[in-house]
This record gives sequence, C-alpha cells and structure tokens, in this order.
Amino acid sequence: MDAPLLLYDGDCGLCHGAVRFVLRHERSPLLRFGALQSEVGRAWAARAGTGMDTLLFVEKGAALCRSDAVIAISRHLRLPWRWLGILRLVPRRWRDAGYDFVARRRMRWFGKPSCALPEPGQRERFVSGTNG
Repeated sequence: MDAPLLLYDGDCGLCHGAVRFVLRHERSPLLRFGALQSEVGRAWAARAGTGMDTLLFVEKGAALCRSDAVIAISRHLRLPWRWLGILRLVPRRWRDAGYDFVARRRMRWFGKPSCALPEPGQRERFVSGTNG
C-alpha cells in the first residue's frame, strides 16, 4: 500500500510552511510530499480536476482537496493538532469558503518560499518526476 501523499504549490510560502508544520507535528513519518508542479502533482491535479491553488491529499487512491485535505492531513498529526478534524462538523461549503479566502491571498500574505529544500533526513519522503 502506498503512503499518503500531500501535494502542494511549490511556489507558495504558505504551502511550504504547511509542509514544514506537518513534518514537525506528524505522529509518525509516513507521509510523502510533492509539489503540484511535479509530474506526479500535475497528474493528480488533472485527475482531481484542480489547479495549483489547492492542497491535494492522496490516500488509498483517492485525492481530497481544499478543506477536506486539511482534515485528512490532521488525522496524521499529534495532539493537539489532530483535533483539527473537528472541522468536519462544519459544512463543507463554509469550510471551503474560508479555505478559498486564504488561498486567494496566500501569495500576497506569505510570498514565495525562501528555501525549498527538505532537510537531509527527509529528502527520501519528497516525490519528484514520476516516483509518486
């Protein structure tokens, strides 16, 4: 079984910050990561019908996006961050409206990443090319 895959905008400072956050707070090092701009990312984005402006979380062969992706990712985090899953009680329409509000402003608020390289012990968890 393939490990869950978090696909993010490789040109977004907020997205890079989110990946660093997940790496620091995940319960166990199971997740893999990749930029939506990679071959793997573009293929999943096309399959899910999304662009580069959303997180995609691929688990068990299904891609979740926007707030559903955030909630799915939270299941892999340690407490108290795991409790973000409570957001599933909020109607998706409202959750996604909040997600979209931030997504539209993310480049203005967070800019581009200053350093895109993972730490040496984490590099094998990042996909590129076709190794997704």
